[in-house]
Amino acid sequence: MPTPIPFSPLRTEIAGLSVEQLARQFGTPVYVYDATKIGERIADLRAFDKVRYAQKACSNLAILDLMRRQGVLVDAVSAGEIRRAMAAGYSIAGDPPPIAYTADIFDRESLELVVQQGIHVNCGSPDMIDQLGRLAPGRHITLRLNPGFGHGHSQKTNTGGEHSKHGIWHGELAECLRLADHHGLGISGLHMHIGSGTDLEHLAQVSGAMEKAAREVGRTLTSISAGGGLPIPYRQGETYVDLGAYFKLWDAMRKRLEDAFGHELILEIEPGRYLVAESGFLIAQICAIKRMGNNTFYLLDAGFNNLARPILYGAYHPMAIVPCGALGPKRAMHDVVVGGPLCESGDIFTQEAGGFVCTRSLPVAEVGEYLVIECAGAYGFVMGSNYNSKPLAAEVLISQGQPHLIRQRQTFEDIIAGESIPGD
Repeated sequence: MPTPIPFSPLRTEIAGLSVEQLARQFGTPVYVYDATKIGERIADLRAFDKVRYAQKACSNLAILDLMRRQGVLVDAVSAGEIRRAMAAGYSIAGDPPPIAYTADIFDRESLELVVQQGIHVNCGSPDMIDQLGRLAPGRHITLRLNPGFGHGHSQKTNTGGEHSKHGIWHGELAECLRLADHHGLGISGLHMHIGSGTDLEHLAQVSGAMEKAAREVGRTLTSISAGGGLPIPYRQGETYVDLGAYFKLWDAMRKRLEDAFGHELILEIEPGRYLVAESGFLIAQICAIKRMGNNTFYLLDAGFNNLARPILYGAYHPMAIVPCGALGPKRAMHDVVVGGPLCESGDIFTQEAGGFVCTRSLPVAEVGEYLVIECAGAYGFVMGSNYNSKPLAAEVLISQGQPHLIRQRQTFEDIIAGESIPGD
């Protein structure tokens, strides 16, 4: 079990490289990922038979390639993510399938793609079973079940229960089995995921719900998936889930099912955040420091167009100042509000759920210095936008001590490409 590293309010290096030099070389705002940290998190989960990466967390081709080279399978939630996985070198054929499409619907492009390419489908609705069965009878599919409960660090990341749109309602399993049988589809796997950033108590409940559903499906099953949702520490003093205890829980359940079915079952886990969150850092420059009544604001060149989690969920991210100015490394601490450049009152990185602005204790800083937003590798760049016609940030991967530009900073020409003004 990894030990949380204490968060420091000052940072000079990322993966052994100077933050200041990275900022000067690649510009700001810039996302920087530590490949070694991703490898460590993959290793944490090796007790499971297969690790399947939920690429929606961070889908750069270089990150997907890194996962593939370390034996990690991939989950895709759109036709675009299927194509990303293929572009990163993932093959289509394999047992278990290297690429799995998990969704609650088929749009036209995704349905055409999974039928044409033979992509394995993890169906999240009865309609998906019917639509796939009409076009591709005889396939094996997985069912994503909603066990009737959910949990997460935010209500917006809760993917279980009657208020969630995700998965097949547990009470409709029998009907879905009949529907699959009608179309000649074999049910080879079950999958459950109740939310992102949940805790061991709620994660453990999924195991019991899975066993009950698996016994209803029967011995056609060859795999079960524990889903994702594994949390990581964002605040001082937070800890990781006891992965050893979590695996033992699922493994014991898996063995009971194997005894009942008379054959082995593959046990998968499907993390997203857990594999990439701690590897990612968003480096931004402090462009202005201003007083507004009793509050001091550090205003950055990065905004919620670069990192949306705080405005969406009130998410907390550790932050650090890069001491590269005249003040030197020894700094007094004071409470500040950290915000971005957007013409939007909600463009604040230090806010709580509901949009309540709060302060953070950070070192005194100068205009022109850099601030690092940490644990930003998951749901960071992938949720970026061009709001205020801001370009998407550059992305850099540090591997074996060397920085590699894995996405160029978007240009204005990139932003307006595809737009046109109608002629007279």
